[in-house]
Amino acid sequence: MIRIAVKQSHDGNPDTNPSLHLALEKARSVNMPKENIQRAINRALGKGEHGQNIQEVVYEGYGPHGVGFLVVAATDNNQRTSATMKFIFSRGGGSLGGPGSVMFMFAREGAEFVPTIPMPLTAEQMEEIEDLKDTFLDDDDVEEVYTNAQLS
Repeated sequence: MIRIAVKQSHDGNPDTNPSLHLALEKARSVNMPKENIQRAINRALGKGEHGQNIQEVVYEGYGPHGVGFLVVAATDNNQRTSATMKFIFSRGGGSLGGPGSVMFMFAREGAEFVPTIPMPLTAEQMEEIEDLKDTFLDDDDVEEVYTNAQLS
């Protein structure tokens, strides 16, 4: 929530950013450490822990059952994040693809990706895809995950 509030307004000051102020109140209510809060603000402003620039990268790959995945990450170390994405894809029964391998299945609408070629799945298969999606979202660099999976 902190990163989203800062990215939307391009403002890391809670006095002038009401969304950030609310997110900080929620973070403090669950005893989030100040270091974690500051790190989230810095990442959203494009600053790494040691002053490195943060880049947004879109990873493409295939998950189980041929489902296409687009993983949007913000990272200060492309090699580390690429290795992590490859590991998560392979552990989840998929594979990391090259540029354009999955993008053709999606259309960009603003900041979001919308599937144009849906992949119909059963409820059990869909649960497997959701589990893999959650695994990606557990990584600190990952901001959003899109799939073309659709319950049939």
